Amino acid sequence: MTFDLGILAQYWPLFLEGAWLTIRITAAAFVLGYAAGIVLALLALVPNPVVRFLVAAYVAVIRAIPFIIILFLVYYGLPFAGVRMPAVVTGTLALAVFASAYYAEIVRAAILALPRGQFESARVIGMSPLQAMRHVIFPQILRGLVPPSTNMTLTMIKESAVLSSITVAELTYQSLVVQGNTFAPFEAFAAVTVIYWAISIVFARAAALFEARVGQAERENVGRSALAASFLSFDKRSAA
Repeated sequence: MTFDLGILAQYWPLFLEGAWLTIRITAAAFVLGYAAGIVLALLALVPNPVVRFLVAAYVAVIRAIPFIIILFLVYYGLPFAGVRMPAVVTGTLALAVFASAYYAEIVRAAILALPRGQFESARVIGMSPLQAMRHVIFPQILRGLVPPSTNMTLTMIKESAVLSSITVAELTYQSLVVQGNTFAPFEAFAAVTVIYWAISIVFARAAALFEARVGQAERENVGRSALAASFLSFDKRSAA
């Protein structure tokens, strides 16, 4: 038995189309999931115990359920509630819901890792809560967010393959189509393996470059607002 490169040459447009859809789905789910994760992380830190309990319960439940179960709950639950959307939209929302719990824990842990009193100190010098988070908290945690966020996003890229079960024509679905047309499963899934690997490598490299850029900006005080710079310099003097 030989590896048939002709199959790859014939069906490369399908693989390319599936890879592009996988990237778009992951990117959209990343934006939605990270935005929801930031909101959840901030709610998890509020003084209200009821709000903290609800957020903790949501995070615990989502992290305890396999993604395919979340996908089916969203895919079949929305029509049951009278809401009908294309499978690709439903799959993207399910992936965002899945990721939001993990991103929430990443952001919450990064905030808690800061020295105690950072937020209160910013409030004392006249910043609003939003200004304190934007100018003081997030600039300090940004670099620390990159490695765990990268790992979670790589997991999302791989989990997006599950969307093939609801007929979303992403990369894995296209490999199933090729396999069905050619009866050559090894060639089809070998090609998919290489494509997933390439996507992951490119994303991981881009994340590493972004982390290095953030680190350089911190060292050079580049891109930091005057308000944040004045607070952080004051905070360092106080610590000294």
